[in-house]
Amino acid sequence: QVQLVESGGGLVQAGGSLRLSCAASGRTFGGNVMGWFRQAPGKEREFVAAIRWRGGSTDYADSVKGRFTISGDNAKNTVYLQMNKLKPEDTAIYYCAAAPVIWGPLDRDRDYDYWGQGTQVTVSS
Repeated sequence: QVQLVESGGGLVQAGGSLRLSCAASGRTFGGNVMGWFRQAPGKEREFVAAIRWRGGSTDYADSVKGRFTISGDNAKNTVYLQMNKLKPEDTAIYYCAAAPVIWGPLDRDRDYDYWGQGTQVTVSS
């Protein structure tokens, strides 16, 4: 079993920045994928970004490309989401997710096996 704990959420003005962290503990594994999803009130959960530990390849939702950066520290089993130029529409609960293996695209939440409890990000206009 893998436990994921997010941190770093908060309230920020439009144009500001936040960095989210997700620490994985428990049964860790190599070759895995870690991602970030978000869910705004009244909306479905959506993909934000993901990273493959092996190779370090990343993927982003179009809505965050050029503003958000996902990175990881394998030694600490921690993944980060640096969010710059935040917009009010980025307001949501952000969830960290992990999967042992994903062979196809990284943007499908059903492919992830483990989820964190979420951290609130609120961007004021």
